[in-house]
Amino acid sequence: MTEERAGSARGARSFPPWGRWALLVALTVVLTVLLQGFGVPSPALFAGLAVATVLALIGIGPARVARPATSAAQAVIGVVIGVLARPETLSAVAASWLPVLLVSLGTLAVSMAAGLLLGVQRGVSPLTGMLALTAGGASGLVAVTRELGGDERIVSVIQYLRVGMVTATMPIVATAVFGAGHVGVGGTGPTTGPWYLGVALVAVCALVGVPVANRLHVPAGALLGPMVIALALSLTGLTFDASPPTLLVDLAYAVIGWQAGLRFTRPALRTVLRILPLATALILVIVAACAGLGLVLSAATGATRLDGYLATTPGGIYAVLATAISSGGDVTFVVAVQVLRVIFMLLVAPFLARLVGRRWGGGQVEAGGSR
Repeated sequence: MTEERAGSARGARSFPPWGRWALLVALTVVLTVLLQGFGVPSPALFAGLAVATVLALIGIGPARVARPATSAAQAVIGVVIGVLARPETLSAVAASWLPVLLVSLGTLAVSMAAGLLLGVQRGVSPLTGMLALTAGGASGLVAVTRELGGDERIVSVIQYLRVGMVTATMPIVATAVFGAGHVGVGGTGPTTGPWYLGVALVAVCALVGVPVANRLHVPAGALLGPMVIALALSLTGLTFDASPPTLLVDLAYAVIGWQAGLRFTRPALRTVLRILPLATALILVIVAACAGLGLVLSAATGATRLDGYLATTPGGIYAVLATAISSGGDVTFVVAVQVLRVIFMLLVAPFLARLVGRRWGGGQVEAGGSR
């Protein structure tokens, strides 16, 4: 052991387990608040990932996140996604269901092709590449990557690079290319009922959805089981306008970020940095392809070109909502297509990932092994 490593090991031993967790939680809270001030999407996940990565690299992070905690976090995120679908969501696209479905399939095909190309890179499996570039449900895909056999360190960085790039460029593209008027930069979320109804909703969806998904051997059951139950309750109006409380959602995001960040090593970090140029180029290809699909959707449904672009933009649903509102677009149509795309991706991607893993392999290993 080198002198540097010995010093790091001595420093790590000076932190008891409770102290490591206290430091991780405290720094995550501080960074989450700072990122919220800058309007970063999913700030708690970003903060959890960043803080856990730094602490892991310097040797003073907790060993790992317990599996029950990650399963609970997946359930919360599943419910968050499920309640986005409401009766008005389906009615908004009922007459155009075929073009919407075909555009969603096109987005999936483009994402998968780009992901498999990323998987050609040394240190990245095809399965990890596919999950990293699937355009839909970033937090959900990060949450279930390890369970599916991919490397959540790579997936988390690339997925949120996509969301960040889309969110940052959307107002510019909407104005310069599609002639939008004033474009807002903020985001807005769904209205929620009392917090205790939201907690009860999560509990019911988890207690029913997870056992059913496990019994049916559904991949990523901790996410998909509660998501499907929440989806059914939302579409039948039985959620009573409840959704998971913000604090619970932030905690779930932080746990998912911790799960990925605590597994970072220096070789893993080098691998992620090495693939960023190709990943960035592939994200731009996906964004351009989705814009093209938006033009197809516009022609097939009679929507404006701007609404078609916003409806098919691969990421940042609340930024899309804000842009549609401030530009005077058809908000209901745009959000309906976006929500259905996310749900479609999350329902299909785990099954395709399992097939890819069986065909080409996908183990956890790619970026430097486990800690």
